[in-house]
Amino acid sequence: MKRHLPNFLTLGRLVLVPPIILLLFFPGKAPSAIAALLFFIASLTDFFDGFIARRFQLESSFGRFLDPIADKVLVTSALIMLIALDRVEAWIVMLIISREVAVSALRATTKMWDTTLKPSRVGKWKAFFQFAAIIPLIINYEYIIVIPINFHEVGTWLLYCALALTLWSGVDYFVKFYNEYSKRSGVKSD
Repeated sequence: MKRHLPNFLTLGRLVLVPPIILLLFFPGKAPSAIAALLFFIASLTDFFDGFIARRFQLESSFGRFLDPIADKVLVTSALIMLIALDRVEAWIVMLIISREVAVSALRATTKMWDTTLKPSRVGKWKAFFQFAAIIPLIINYEYIIVIPINFHEVGTWLLYCALALTLWSGVDYFVKFYNEYSKRSGVKSD
């Protein structure tokens, strides 16, 4: 059981997607707050599955395969639903999803070369800011917590930061891919 804990956490992230999306069909503060709490729990599993796998040497090929898929399903599902709720602009989501698809294609290509493009620190910050932006965008409403906090505005600013990091990490992946391609084909890179 312990040996499979990281994979169970990753699967848990996927299992939480339908209730998050379902709750967002209902307007109001309570369903949004519950959906945000579930999204927060799901985002924590992204940290803990990798931490546990590395710490206790429980990494598996299944986990390496499933983890990025679970991340993409969680983030893209939430962002697409937030477009439908008019909480996020579609062009931002399009750029984020396009980057994810492009990087997945690059990683699949390098896998055929028996190498891999390792995630960079920028990529980790990108994931953090995406999760950090989506939570207040799901909450959406203004709450008074010592001072009034407009969660929609907070989430929007965090999403712009996430977008910048998303594009930056995408460029970083393309540079790494080009360097790997150049090395394999004998093309000189500058």
